[in-house]
Amino acid sequence: MQDAGPAGMRERDEGRPTAAVDERPPPELPPRTSFTTVLDGFFFVYAGVASVWLAWLLLTQSFEFGWFGILFFLVFWLVLAYLVLPRLHRILTTIYVPDYFIGRTRTSDGLLGDPVNLAFDGPEASLHAAMRAAGWTRADDVTLASGWRIVTSTLSRRSYDEAPVSPLFLFGRQQDFAYQQEVEGNPARRHHVRFWRTPDGWLLPGGRRVDWLAAGTFDRAVGFSLFTLQVTHKIDADIDIERDHIVATLTGAVPEVRIDVLRDFSTGYHSRNGGGDTIRTDGDLPVVNVTAVPGARVGSPREACQ
Repeated sequence: MQDAGPAGMRERDEGRPTAAVDERPPPELPPRTSFTTVLDGFFFVYAGVASVWLAWLLLTQSFEFGWFGILFFLVFWLVLAYLVLPRLHRILTTIYVPDYFIGRTRTSDGLLGDPVNLAFDGPEASLHAAMRAAGWTRADDVTLASGWRIVTSTLSRRSYDEAPVSPLFLFGRQQDFAYQQEVEGNPARRHHVRFWRTPDGWLLPGGRRVDWLAAGTFDRAVGFSLFTLQVTHKIDADIDIERDHIVATLTGAVPEVRIDVLRDFSTGYHSRNGGGDTIRTDGDLPVVNVTAVPGARVGSPREACQ
């Protein structure tokens, strides 16, 4: 008779595989929400509700003042377009817009902006030299003076080659700089492209390393934003034409430029940008290599005379 005691049990257990001990550290608990975070969120939403209430009061009260109602209606539009709707969009987009790279920029109100449709490799000096040589003009920064100048230039149809472009955000910050080409001396119509330096160690989906990302579109007119009712430039829907125009100007003027196209980088789609303009693209992403472009290259006759 076999021993059924502890010794026998040990003999039978020796032939069994032992279960592996899970030595992984326990999962980290999500960080607790602090009181200040909750308070900040409360006032963020409260400000949005208060803005809506203020706009409603202005609208209802404006009908009680006769001709002065026109002035009140103008004030109502200003409050609605530049305070209420932007505040509401900022509240809502923090909920439903992803806070990571999806190939789209974002407006200052949090809305999805122009698509990223170009990438660049090379140092900043070479990038500036290539753009200047291709006939592009660097846009002024947005200031009170430049903002007023573009308003007066647009109304009077006077040329403003260095007109600023509105800020769009990528990687949590607005563009590093922008370039443009005015069409027929009309600041309402222009080719323009914004540039963002990529963060250190950042890779495109698929693992490609690039130094810069860019979003190029063509302003066809001035109008009202569909989402905020603000005065803004309206862009042409076929952004691939503008993308190809930028590439063509660079390759045509700067022989050192090299192009590598990432086919189907994103799925071709139809959508709208932050101003409500229709956009469509085939999803290809040209990677423009300007590494071999001399940084001190003279880009235009005007610069050659300086």
